[in-house]
Amino acid sequence: MRWTLKPRADNQKLKALQEALKVDETVASLLLQRGIETYDDAKTFFRPSFADLHDPFLMKDMDKAVERIELALSKKENILVYGDYDVDGTTSVALMSSYLKTKQDNVSTYIPDRYDEGYGISYKGIDYAWDNDFSLIIALDCGVKAIDKIAYAKEKGIDFIICDHHRPSEKLPNAIAVLDPKREDCEYPYKELCGCGVGFKLIQALALKEGKSVEDLTEYLDLVATAIGADIVPITGENRALAYFGLQVINNSPRTGFKAILKQVKKDELTITDVVFIIAPRINAAGRMKHGNHAVTLLTETDINFAAECAADIEQFNTDRREADKSITEQALNQIEDNKEQEGFTTVVYDESWHKGVIGIVASRLTETYYRPTLVFTKSGNKLAASARSVKGFDVYNALEACSEHIEQFGGHKYAAGLTLKEENYPAFKAKFESVVKQTIDPQLLVPEIKIDKAINLDKVNDKLMRIIRQFAPFGPGNMTPVFMSDNLQDSGYSKRVGEDKSHLRITVTQNGVDNITGIGFGMGDKYHLIENKQLFKAAYTIDENVWNGTTSIQLKLKDIKA
Repeated sequence: MRWTLKPRADNQKLKALQEALKVDETVASLLLQRGIETYDDAKTFFRPSFADLHDPFLMKDMDKAVERIELALSKKENILVYGDYDVDGTTSVALMSSYLKTKQDNVSTYIPDRYDEGYGISYKGIDYAWDNDFSLIIALDCGVKAIDKIAYAKEKGIDFIICDHHRPSEKLPNAIAVLDPKREDCEYPYKELCGCGVGFKLIQALALKEGKSVEDLTEYLDLVATAIGADIVPITGENRALAYFGLQVINNSPRTGFKAILKQVKKDELTITDVVFIIAPRINAAGRMKHGNHAVTLLTETDINFAAECAADIEQFNTDRREADKSITEQALNQIEDNKEQEGFTTVVYDESWHKGVIGIVASRLTETYYRPTLVFTKSGNKLAASARSVKGFDVYNALEACSEHIEQFGGHKYAAGLTLKEENYPAFKAKFESVVKQTIDPQLLVPEIKIDKAINLDKVNDKLMRIIRQFAPFGPGNMTPVFMSDNLQDSGYSKRVGEDKSHLRITVTQNGVDNITGIGFGMGDKYHLIENKQLFKAAYTIDENVWNGTTSIQLKLKDIKA
């Protein structure tokens, strides 16, 4: 692994911030790395406020969207809330539909079938709206590239409002309103909202027109925080405030569906990481293994007994998802090992029998293993569908765009995307993708990188630092958990390999003969030889709490060790 130490902060700024906040050099340095240079910056960072949220009417087309919804409500039109089948999409649909249902009853939801319709807006969905007299569709987390489908809906007299956060093409769909902060002509100050975040801005605008404030919408923020965590958008600026207050809702007054999930997993207080690894996979499992409607039903249910039944179903979907994920990952790894002679700058695998619902997870696992831009293909109807994942620093969306002559449809982000193509185009696409990546990637990006915030001595690792770092949360892109490095470390005699298969490493170390501290390195058992016999070594780590037999102590959570 590559260790990259972040540049040292400007001395003048460092001293000024230390003085303003009365903190030590380590904390001031961590804050400066996050763009926090003044007392006011720090106040905003450590004490998120609803005042941090921008006026929703700064978003292009927001006035048009509000006007059209107000008209629909006044005329009692049938409104269809349409969203994708992943966490961002289903939470968006739950948010928008439950808000609109406080205004009128004739609001319905539609989630496309992952296998029958695929990602985003479908002709089948539009036909459903036409057959059931819906005159307005509000699409969330999708739609910004659905030019032909929006035109098809318009021919049928159906209006569209799009709430999306994906990168649009040069041409926009002919909808009543296209809300997307990534539009080039949109001057909204914060560009990194998720789909559910854009949906929240729309209900915020509707509430403002009624004389209500954002505080009146707090109950919806558990959905927004879940989407922020699951969609891996930066937890900076407006997203930080939304995630902060959303976590408070999840922990203090969660909606009935979340209560049902949390009852099964028996977790007291959730962090954003828990949301990503506990709540999000279960919501996602519905769309992966069965249908996204199950997730929307759970997220909008108010009866705890029925919610418990829904949560039990979703728990089973999640178990099925884990089994499929494990099986397909093993098959994919074997396929790669069997074709080692073809190894290049990318990992592209295909099997027509693989479950479409888990190929994205498998792509993530393969990327972790081989650290290459990765595509996992399966058969979907008469075409091939793939999930793409990338390595840090490489834009896989741009790479796919360069291969567009071989692709039927694609969309996504810098690090994750999806696509479909004709089976006969697969060999040509695979060759072109390898060629594009080979020509455009910096080779050092193919070696995993650990970015280290600061080199410190072990005597700095104490309860006070732990308390301050805890206040940096919620963590995520743009505000990752601080990573430290210490050198001249030495085993104090109690380090060992642990776990059933001895695959983990538990260390007890000292630095310059003082301050014994423990650490755990998951999956790092094979590095024991670097520390045995009292050899000096260095470690990259985060600071964590270990609870054992009712006692809480600080430990190092190892990222890597080197001689």
